Amino acid sequence: QAQLVESGGGSVQAGGSLRLSCATSGYFSRFDNMGWFRQAPGKEREGVAAIYGGRGTTYADSVKGRFTISRDNAKNTVFLQMNSLKPEDTAMYYCAAGSTFGGSLLVRQYAYWGQGTQVTVSS
Repeated sequence: QAQLVESGGGSVQAGGSLRLSCATSGYFSRFDNMGWFRQAPGKEREGVAAIYGGRGTTYADSVKGRFTISRDNAKNTVFLQMNSLKPEDTAMYYCAAGSTFGGSLLVRQYAYWGQGTQVTVSS
């Protein structure tokens, strides 16, 4: 069954790091344009980072310099390395695929979504 499966979330203190993984399978493993999004309680889902064309990347201003998106095509996995985490990074993080616009951080441009992994950063 084709799917996107996130993992790697957890609870850390401010300043800590986490590495999220998005394992793709089947149909999704062929997508060039992938993204990471997050949604905090009571807030809209927002784009965090996107990877396209194999190496191109886009980041939200709020995470530039702290987060890094990458992919391992041999393992059909997309990663989000998160450093210097802040309490405001607390959210459910989602992997997405299917955008026709490389590097897009717009929710409406992604057709397929994983179930999410929770990240909690305490002060």
